[in-house]
Amino acid sequence: MRTVLSRLIHSTPSISRLNATAISISGRNLCTDSNKVDEPFKVEEAETVNVPPPPAEKLLVLGGNGFVGSHVCREALDRGLSVASLSRSGRSSLHDSWATNVSWYKGNLLSNDSLKEALNGVTAVISCVGGFGSNSYMYKINGTANINAIRAASDQGVKRFVYISAADFGVVNYLLQGYYDGKKAAETEIQAKFPYGGVILRPGFIYGTRSVGSLKIPLGVIGSPLEMALEIAKPLKQIPLVGPLLTPPVNVTAVAKVAVRAATDAVFPPGIVDVHGIQRYSQQHK
Repeated sequence: MRTVLSRLIHSTPSISRLNATAISISGRNLCTDSNKVDEPFKVEEAETVNVPPPPAEKLLVLGGNGFVGSHVCREALDRGLSVASLSRSGRSSLHDSWATNVSWYKGNLLSNDSLKEALNGVTAVISCVGGFGSNSYMYKINGTANINAIRAASDQGVKRFVYISAADFGVVNYLLQGYYDGKKAAETEIQAKFPYGGVILRPGFIYGTRSVGSLKIPLGVIGSPLEMALEIAKPLKQIPLVGPLLTPPVNVTAVAKVAVRAATDAVFPPGIVDVHGIQRYSQQHK
């Protein structure tokens, strides 16, 4: 037994030899020679990581090739926003240079599938969709089409929704019942789906330069003087039946400015903004 143990002890490498071998394998920065000073570890600089900027806000304008919609698109582009538009005709027929910077989509809001692609990456929606015709047609365009858009935007997680509605003109409402009933239905849907990010603009007659192909129609020739005159007659609005007819017109540029601000300003209060509110907000520098 003693002979076996003796052979095992003599055949096992010494501890010092094991330590020396381990140290020599560990790398060039360690040394077993007491006369040499260990080289310091080299610390390399951390690699610079380019963090992409936060994504820009993307605005979808429904009816962006119309009178109001085209002004909304241009205002949004002037503010540096990424702008898309969806309408039944698709790409705008306007020859203005800004139109090339809009992503145009063709679709029908009465179809549930039309909005899927256009809503991709969108943070806010402005609807300028509206139309005239028979009562049933007006309700579909002003009401059902917009309700479909509001629901689709809500399901997609869009933060804010701005709807260009219309001022209450009293007696006129009965003459255009489908138009105003549709508008009110859309307003109700916005308040339900976007209680904290839904804004309803109620302008009266909207004037400005309307483009029809290459033709420019200066509606301001009538609208601007009328706006000043009816603003002076503001106290008469309290008269039943007659009062609503005295709602002053508003410039399309003012409507566009307020609509874009309402869609992008997180502190813009939700709810209804009448003609006078539109005029007031448009004069504020934001």
